[in-house]
Amino acid sequence: MKLRIGHLSTFYHTAVLLMARRDLLKDKGICPDWRLFGTGPAIVNSFGKDGLDIAYIGLPPAIIGIEQGLSIKCIAGGHIEGTVVSAKVQYKGYPEMGDLGDILQQFCGLKIGVPGKGSIHDVILNDCLKRYGLSDKIEVINFQWSDMITEAIVRDEIAAAVGTPSLAVAIERYAGGRIIYPPSLLWPNNPSYGIHVNSTFLKRESKMVEQFLLCHEEATLLLRSREEEVAETISDFIRIVDKDFVLEALRISPKYCAQITEGYVDSTMEFVKTMKNLGYIKRVLSSDDIFDTFLIKKIHPDRAHY
Repeated sequence: MKLRIGHLSTFYHTAVLLMARRDLLKDKGICPDWRLFGTGPAIVNSFGKDGLDIAYIGLPPAIIGIEQGLSIKCIAGGHIEGTVVSAKVQYKGYPEMGDLGDILQQFCGLKIGVPGKGSIHDVILNDCLKRYGLSDKIEVINFQWSDMITEAIVRDEIAAAVGTPSLAVAIERYAGGRIIYPPSLLWPNNPSYGIHVNSTFLKRESKMVEQFLLCHEEATLLLRSREEEVAETISDFIRIVDKDFVLEALRISPKYCAQITEGYVDSTMEFVKTMKNLGYIKRVLSSDDIFDTFLIKKIHPDRAHY
């Protein structure tokens, strides 16, 4: 039986490593059917059409889907603090300017690019703009694919970007940009992605899901402990960027683990409140609506590694 897995092109997600290291899943008897998407909201949409069994998604898109009646659960973590603010070098950033509000003020009357509406990056950006009273002064442009954001920076169609570490490296390399606010300060402990599963599939195929999580956990260990080797493996597999590009992206926010911690859950619940206030969802969900931690606590009972 094939396992239909939705994923993004993001390097620090274990999906790319598991695709490159086919032996890891094969050894657990899993036959993966990998399905690439441009954004988390697109993955949620596919879940809604019964097109996936399991997927890599940022928590905000999943929250929107669950609030609208989608039967999925977050069953494992993967990475925290994966949202970065980048711009061309003419703009000031941290630590020259210590206040995020002052940094964002530079873009009044300009546009900031971010992945799809409802993505974790989109929610964080709009929360920041509202917090500093800039929602009506800076235009947010949503893109279906991160590559389009880099191109928009190059063409000066947008002045800054909010997205993954991979996007930040691309902007640095190809658009003469830099990180102007680090991920650890933007939203501490934010759950940049989690492993989500169709609830019916989880009940029917819990053994298969458990085996997948064992592979996922092993891959997070490799990301933490053998980053140079992993960077080479990933770059050899995808072939469009070199090892140094991947390594730089992995090191921007090297907080990898499969565990769902108290901090991970607390940060997610802050997102729930923020998303309600911003109008992404109409009601507040509970942690039980979002998480099922039984399997990850079983295979990863020890202290988390974030």
